[in-house]
Order: sequence, then structure tokens, then C-alpha cells
Amino acid sequence: MNSRERVQTALSHETPDRPPVFATFVPEIAQKLREVTGLTGPDLGAALGNDLVKTCVGLELSFYGQPYPEYTDAWGIRWRYVHNAFGVFTEIAEHPLAGDPAKLGTFTVPDPLADAQYATFREMKAQYGRDKWLIGSSQISLFEAAWYLRGLEQFMMDLALEPEYAGALLDKVMQFPLGAARKYATLGADMIWFGDDISSQQGMMLSPAMWRAFLKPRYAALFAATKQARPDVKIAYHSCGNCTAILDDLVELGLDVLNPLQPLAINPFAVKQRYGRRLALFGGLCVQRVLPRGTPAEVRAEVRRLKAGCGAGGGYILAPAHHIQADTPLENIRAFYDEALRPAP
Repeated sequence: MNSRERVQTALSHETPDRPPVFATFVPEIAQKLREVTGLTGPDLGAALGNDLVKTCVGLELSFYGQPYPEYTDAWGIRWRYVHNAFGVFTEIAEHPLAGDPAKLGTFTVPDPLADAQYATFREMKAQYGRDKWLIGSSQISLFEAAWYLRGLEQFMMDLALEPEYAGALLDKVMQFPLGAARKYATLGADMIWFGDDISSQQGMMLSPAMWRAFLKPRYAALFAATKQARPDVKIAYHSCGNCTAILDDLVELGLDVLNPLQPLAINPFAVKQRYGRRLALFGGLCVQRVLPRGTPAEVRAEVRRLKAGCGAGGGYILAPAHHIQADTPLENIRAFYDEALRPAP
């Protein structure tokens, strides 16, 4: 079977020839991989063996912008580059809605329907649409979008002390992923990907009750609008950390796919056992210990374990639990793909 058939089979909770595979890379790793492989195609992951191709719009595009060393994105957020031992990352230097709450009245989100931002999706569809599964992503959808604009501590205080303001801000930022989901659905995306990091590795960053008051109804509206635009499209949701406290809620809302199953925070095998055919899983391979610090043999062993445990009966996309980071040896990436792409015995 080809990649599209493989993903469709897995997401239908049937058993494909092997679990579908997907990985993404920080810029340092992408550059190294291109140098050693000579690959020049528009999607490096697809060339290496990914079964899915992902494009994104909105705040996901705000990382690694220009000019260096500081820049302002389309949302008015100022970012700066920070160096570490392995490369660089970007962090927020200024939140445009910090301070005076009255700023919200004149703030406008970028236009989610501006056609030029979907050019990459059209290119990917033209090249890969027959063979690969196409993801249209608008992560950093609600909670993260709000605090990127307001500041994390301030927005957490808003949720507790200024609920009307917090709700108004969430309603405003929600217009972008809502429009983007509808646009991607009409363009032919197979999966619409939302997401907010709402958890640390120990548990939720906000209480389940607060999540249900502020975020659940808005995600209900996003999911419903997406399915209304195209009933057969799959909905994925991303949150790093341990978000198990609200998984039943997400299933209730109609979520199809959970990502990324960060294994130092959430046990992918326990989630598989609990949710079975109600929820497909996407991720599970540790980017904190196994990929950067393990041996190639240890990487292979963990890939086999995930394929056997999470891949049983379908409902699983095998992937690292985040972008493959800059401190990851290339031989471990080779081991991941080599083992992941092997057909099931």
C-alpha cells in the first residue's frame, strides 16, 4: 500500500502493512540531513520516508523568523534568537497585549483566508497529494495564542480574575484557526491539526475545570466547524506534557488523533489501552532521552516496542514526540527511519 492508503487504514483502526511514519526536524538537523543525503526536495521528511506531509499557517510560522537577531511577526509579537551549545532557538521578547487591557479593542488577528499563505499547501498537494496524507495545521490555536500576545503569567491571572477579558481575547484569536480550518478543508487537507501546550510533564498548566470553562466550548466550536466544512476530514490535537485529565473531553468533542504522546509525561501504551478504537495516537518516541542520548540499537528497540504496542490493531502513527532536536546524532535518525519503515513481521 502507498502512504495515503497506509494512513487511512491506520486512522480507520485497521492494521496496515506497518504503522505510518512521520518526523520533523529543527533547522540544524534539517541542514545536516540535507548535507549528508544530498536531498533537495521540497519536503525533507517525505524524501526520507514520511507517510504524511504537513504545512502550517498562523503562529506556527513565527519561530525562526527574520531579521536576525530580533524580529516582529505578523501578530505583532517580538521574538529574539538565543544560542545554546547545539544551535539556536527563538523566544518571545515582547508581548503586544501586555499591560493595558484596552489594547485588545484595537488588536486584529491576521487574515486566516489570505490566499497567499496557502501556496505551500497547494505546492505540496500538487507534488504529494496522490501518494501522501496531507496535514493542514494551525497550532498555537487558543491558549498559547492568547498568552503569546498577553504574557503567560498575565493571561493566567486574566483567566482567574478577569474572565470576561480572557474570554474576549480567546474569541478574537480563535478566528484564525477557525478560518484556517475551513480553508484547509476546502483545499483538500486530509487532516486539520489544532493545538495548544496546556500541560507540563507533571500535569495540566490550568485546572481541568478552568480548561472546561474557557477552552472546551471553543474547541467544540472549532471541531464542529471543521467537520461541517468537510465531514470526512480528520481532526488532530497537539499538547506537549501530561494532558490525560482532559482526554475524555477531547474524545467527547470528536477528536480523531492525539499528538505527541511525550513519553516522559504520558504513557503511550496506557493511552492506547484505555482509548483503543476511540482515539488514534501520533508520536511516542522520546526526543529528550532515547533519540539524543540512546545508541542506535536502543533507538531501534524503542521503535519496535512502539510499533508492537501502540500499532497493534491500527490507530497509530509512529513519530518522535516533537521535532528532532539539534543534539540528536544522525546515526540515531537513520536507525529510527530504518526500523520504522520495516514492514510488520
